[in-house]
Amino acid sequence: MNIAIKIYIFIFSVIFSQTLNEGKKFYKDRGLGSVGLRAKSEAIDNAIREFEKASKLPETALEAGVYLLRSYYYKGEFSTVEIEKKKEIFKRGKLIGESLIEKYPNSAPAHYWYLVNLGSWAQVYGTIAAAREGVADLMKKHSEIIIELDEKYMDGGGYFMLGAVHLKSPYIPFILSWPSNKLAVKYLEKAMSQGDKTSLQTVYFARALFKEGRKKEAKDLLTNLISKPLSLENKVEDLKNKLEAEDLIAKWN
Repeated sequence: MNIAIKIYIFIFSVIFSQTLNEGKKFYKDRGLGSVGLRAKSEAIDNAIREFEKASKLPETALEAGVYLLRSYYYKGEFSTVEIEKKKEIFKRGKLIGESLIEKYPNSAPAHYWYLVNLGSWAQVYGTIAAAREGVADLMKKHSEIIIELDEKYMDGGGYFMLGAVHLKSPYIPFILSWPSNKLAVKYLEKAMSQGDKTSLQTVYFARALFKEGRKKEAKDLLTNLISKPLSLENKVEDLKNKLEAEDLIAKWN
C-alpha cells in the first residue's frame, strides 16, 4: 500500500471518527425540550444522520450501528406519533439489527439493541405478525446469547430480556411451551443484581412478582420507584416507566 492511499485512509478514519462523536453528542441531547413522553425529533434525527455516515467505515461500523439501533428505537418510541411512521422506523431498526448481528455475532450490544427494536416492531405490527416472525423464540435465543457474551451489559440486559419474554409470552401447549412466570421472576431478579437497578427492570420485576402472587413486594417496588427523581440521562425513558408504575399501582389497589 503506497503512502498516498495510507494518508487517504487515515483522513477518512479521522473524519468518520469525528462523525461518530458528533452523533453521540446529538444522542445525548435527545431529551432536551421534551414535553411529557413526547421528545423533539431534531436531536435524534441529527444523531441518526451522523451514525448512518459513521456506519460506513469498518473502524466505526459496529459502534455506529449499535447507536443507530438505539436512535431508531428512541425515535419510534418517543418522537413519533403516527402508527404507520412507527412501523417504518421499527422495521428499519429491525433490519439494521439483523444485518448487524450477522456481521458481528459476538457483540452483546448488537444483539441487545436488535431485540429492543424487534420487540417494538412486534408491538406495532401486532400479534399475528409477531407469531409469523417467531418473535418470542428469537427474543429467547438472543437473550441467551447476550448472557453468554456479556451478562453485565446494560445492567444485566440479557437476563432482563429473557425475563421479559417469559413474562409477556403466552404459554401455548405444543406450540410455545417454554414461557414461565417463575422463570420470569428468576431472570428479572438476576438482572437487578448485575448493576444499577433500572426503572424498566423494576416495573417488569414488579409485574412478574404480582403475577406470582407476591403482591406486597410488587407494590413496594413500584412505590419506591415512583418516589425517585428522573435521571438526567434517560429523562423521557424513566418518565414512561414511572407513569406505568403509577398505572399499575392504581390498577392493583
